[in-house]
Amino acid sequence: MLDEIANTAATEMRRADEARKKKRGAPPMKSDPDFEQAATSAYGVAAGELRSFVERFERLEAEKKEIADQQKEVMAEAKGRGYDVKVLRKVIALRKRDKEDIAEEEAVLEMYKAALGME
Repeated sequence: MLDEIANTAATEMRRADEARKKKRGAPPMKSDPDFEQAATSAYGVAAGELRSFVERFERLEAEKKEIADQQKEVMAEAKGRGYDVKVLRKVIALRKRDKEDIAEEEAVLEMYKAALGME
């Protein structure tokens, strides 16, 4: 199957190259079997490498989905035990941040609330 894809890719590249040359008026090149074999094997290598990248990415996507499902289960369990999930998510987000950034944001928030008479 991989050889078939490589052959198809090589053929399509040659057709596109011939069409481009025809458009420019360049004379067609004569066929070179050694070049065609090298081009076909090069496309095969590229196709194999490309397939590897795609499969690795797909595995990571599946792992990411699995982890997201596990996180949902944890939050559902916390909610079932009476915790406020919205606040829990905020606490988790705060734990990721630097303490100085949090203090600065809270100070600005307090200042804005005082300016608006919300205190």
